[in-house]
This record gives sequence, structure tokens and C-alpha cells, in this order.
Amino acid sequence: MTFGEKIKAARVHADLSQKDLSRMTGISLRTIQNYEAGVRMPKKRETYSILARELHVDERALLNDETEFILAAAEKYGYRGRRQALKLTEEVAGLYAGGTLEEEDLDAMMQAIQDAYWDAKKRNEKYRHSRYEKKEESSEK
Repeated sequence: MTFGEKIKAARVHADLSQKDLSRMTGISLRTIQNYEAGVRMPKKRETYSILARELHVDERALLNDETEFILAAAEKYGYRGRRQALKLTEEVAGLYAGGTLEEEDLDAMMQAIQDAYWDAKKRNEKYRHSRYEKKEESSEK
């Protein structure tokens, strides 16, 4: 079930209109509509918390491993990290769209790719800092 389907199902179960949910959460009606249509997803973890609280569902019910990965990348590396994580998950999903890979195998493969992403970021972190330090030293001279 997609994020949009989860939001809609929880909203309908709570007997709320999109307008009601918008008013309760402070999220614009258009954004709620886009969430349910699958056009957009929240960019911040706090939005998931707000929606979960108002819909009386567990926040984890609104998230999946892919979403957790994208949010974690955004929290740690900002917009660029979010964009990279989103692109990575979209490309991987495209590779296996319509395939016959078992759900368990797909999950394991996705986890391996996420682990490789975090490892690469960690390895590159030491180079990133030294590069910036060199730039700062030369600009101070």
C-alpha cells in the first residue's frame, strides 16, 4: 500500500474529509490531495508525526523502509542527500518493476543498496572535510 493509499484509508476510517484533515494538521488542502493522489510525499519526519497523531495511527504505519531511508538521508545530508536517496530508490524500483523477484528478496536487495549508500557516504565524509579545510585555509591567507 502506498503512502497516499494509507493516508486516504486512515482518513476515511476516521470519518474525516480532506478539508477536515487539512484544518486539523495545518497542512494545506492541496498538499493533502497531492499526498493521497501519490503526487507528493512529506519531506520532513515531523509531517508524518502530525498526520499519524491526527489520524490516530502509528507513525510507523505510514512509513516504509524506502521512506525511512530517504528521510534519514535528508536529516543527515540535507536536500542533496534526500535527492540522491530518492533517485537511488526510484532507479532500483525501476530495475525490478514487473519482475518476479520475491518480496523478501527485494527487501534484502534494497537493504543492501541502502547499506552501500551509507558506507559510501561515510567513506567520502573524510575526504569532504579535508577538501573544505584546504579551501578554508587558502581563503584565510
